[in-house]
Amino acid sequence: MRKKIDIESKILDISYKLFLKQGYKNTTMDDIAQELAMSKKTLYKHFEGKMELLAAAFEQLKTRLTLKVETLVENRHIPFTVKLKSMLTVIANDLAPINHVLLQDLREHAPEIWKELQDYIRESAFLRFQKLIQEGIEKGFVSANVNKSLIVLVYASAIQNLIDPTFLAQFPKEIKENLNLNTADIFDQVINMIYQGILTEDARKELQGA
Repeated sequence: MRKKIDIESKILDISYKLFLKQGYKNTTMDDIAQELAMSKKTLYKHFEGKMELLAAAFEQLKTRLTLKVETLVENRHIPFTVKLKSMLTVIANDLAPINHVLLQDLREHAPEIWKELQDYIRESAFLRFQKLIQEGIEKGFVSANVNKSLIVLVYASAIQNLIDPTFLAQFPKEIKENLNLNTADIFDQVINMIYQGILTEDARKELQGA
């Protein structure tokens, strides 16, 4: 049983790396089997097809990210500004490899997985980002007159739309070219802009030194 788990974990790891490198559309089961030095017949014994591999790889990513973020948010012994900066770093590191080619492929060729990713962003905003904002308000790091629900909506909307190729396609070519940011950079800069607007002056100074 343990051997089966280890093999499937390796398959998912290699598959995800290929999806990131080549996109979903351009990656075949032959590519994955070759990269694993495994027969395609053996690969199909573990996973029914490429779509199942993609779904499982993203599920693994979401589970890992959720565990890291929840552990940070629930830790009452870490100073708020350190927790805030750590949360940004953790999320950025896990999102960094996801490029616009793969995001476009998800939207066009794996709409269910794309929808699950969008749902995850909304859920994460509500369950975890909102909790962190509330802690900041209680500890005096976030301005008391900030509407917590509005901040959560702004955060979730910004992240969802800025990684959505269809949303970006509505804007002039110059804007898209000047954006020139990967997924992690988009997340990091949007969140930093939000925090600059809602944190107290003391909290902003402490965050810069954290």
